[in-house]
Amino acid sequence: MSEPIISLRGVSKAFGDLVVLDDVDLDIPAGQTTAIIGPSGTGKSVLLKHIVGLLHPDAGHVFVEGVDVTTVSEAELYEVRKSMGMLFQNGALFDAMSTGDNIALPLRHHTSLSEAEIRARVEEVLEMVELPGLYDRPTSALSGGQRKRVGLARAIVLQPEIVLFDEPNSGLDPLTSDTIDRLIVRMKETLGVTFLVITHDIVSAAHIADHIAMLHRGKVEAFAPTAEFLRSTSPVVRRFLQRNLDLDATTAGGAPRLPHLD
Repeated sequence: MSEPIISLRGVSKAFGDLVVLDDVDLDIPAGQTTAIIGPSGTGKSVLLKHIVGLLHPDAGHVFVEGVDVTTVSEAELYEVRKSMGMLFQNGALFDAMSTGDNIALPLRHHTSLSEAEIRARVEEVLEMVELPGLYDRPTSALSGGQRKRVGLARAIVLQPEIVLFDEPNSGLDPLTSDTIDRLIVRMKETLGVTFLVITHDIVSAAHIADHIAMLHRGKVEAFAPTAEFLRSTSPVVRRFLQRNLDLDATTAGGAPRLPHLD
């Protein structure tokens, strides 16, 4: 495993009597794709919010590129966030703006590029997500899969060191989901950045991730390179894998898309 670019040390978080994260230690390797999986309500999104500094732990520390985001000032946190891009679950696009203007938002906010330079950069990332020529397309006219790709384009337009994904396949049909997975794999190889993917979809995680971590009852149940994770003997991991593969097979009307677990 390469050196960690994100590290969690003893991170705990509770909301009232509900313990969501319980003394979590986790290292996210640089330049690779790590998927964090688990059923709904296991703390995946809460963990993500700690990494970007939207939540502070009750105990423990979160380090991003060596900076403790649990203790820094708002100004320092702002600088850390500039090194991160994020693809939100619903895309978080502004329908009153064009596709290109949605992607250009970070460039207009964080850079002094001219409008011509901004357009050229946006056109470049639209090519990367296989949506060439859509700069002037109304965002409201995009399909669900296109909206996800536009969100991905916006997440990478500033050339961040880290890209965070919150359920990138949520609400997509299997074919469109496979397209998003393929883009994630290709872009990680092309851009050489760190991808951290929050997902409940083990099939997607197995296709895109170099490492997989599973959260269960607020703790890291397992964390390993993908092939090793899929061979885990943990009863919790095995139940999660089988349950989700059975669901995938039912949805697809046949065999699951991940046939090599045993």
